[in-house]
Amino acid sequence: MSEACNHDCSACGEDCPSRQDPQSFLEPQNAQSDIRRVVAVVSGKGGVGKSLVTSLLAVMAQRRGLRTAILDADVTGPSIPKAFGIHGHAMGTEDGIFPAETSSGIKLMSVNLLLPNETDPVVWRGPIIAGTVKQFWTDVLWGDVDLMLVDCPPGTGDVPLTVFQSLPVDGIVVVTSPQELVSMIVGKAVKMADMMNIPVLGIVENMSYFECPDCHSRHAVFGDSHVDQVAAEHGVRAVARIPIDPKLAAAADKGLLELFDGGWLEDLADAVFGEQAE
Repeated sequence: MSEACNHDCSACGEDCPSRQDPQSFLEPQNAQSDIRRVVAVVSGKGGVGKSLVTSLLAVMAQRRGLRTAILDADVTGPSIPKAFGIHGHAMGTEDGIFPAETSSGIKLMSVNLLLPNETDPVVWRGPIIAGTVKQFWTDVLWGDVDLMLVDCPPGTGDVPLTVFQSLPVDGIVVVTSPQELVSMIVGKAVKMADMMNIPVLGIVENMSYFECPDCHSRHAVFGDSHVDQVAAEHGVRAVARIPIDPKLAAAADKGLLELFDGGWLEDLADAVFGEQAE
């Protein structure tokens, strides 16, 4: 590096090591892990069902024969273990931490598995939370995994940025809801992915409609759908809609999500799972 370096490579003609070898923030996998594909599930705001979509995609992947794992990066609001009925504590050795396994074999790691009580709040500052997410990648003995889904906290802050920079993310799925305001916020999540050169594999609109169980007519409880318009604006082809379904909510609350069968994400799954879905 030249003594007169102003750290602006675009205006510099020198062939210094900093210019030739840009720094990578990727963290190494655990030596006993072989994770082939990583997909992050993100949302621009909270409360749109991001963890539900993550869990449903994991169940679908496992049913298709993929060895699936979930890294719960929503450290301050972890809900993945509850959706699968897991309430114990993670165990470990000097080699690392063993992930919990659901009844169908989905591996998962969440901060709730490390707390003395699962209802204890996580009152940590950003750097500690980001470090915890990195440790879930480097210190957990994931073993052979075909697809890892990362449940990110809402927004475009520290943790999503840590996931995008520290993990080899192959693509993201954006979760939204029908309100027009949310459509604007979705754009922020998509643009963040573009800045990180990560493709958007699909958009899921949760709580898209309610279907009357008697007459089967559909009602847009939270307003008309905007997902097709948002997807077209950002060049995203894969779109899915999940209705308001009390049975789905009950299954998640009771930890029985693996027993639920709904085909709303089938078309999106091929884009999310990649060639592994063939």
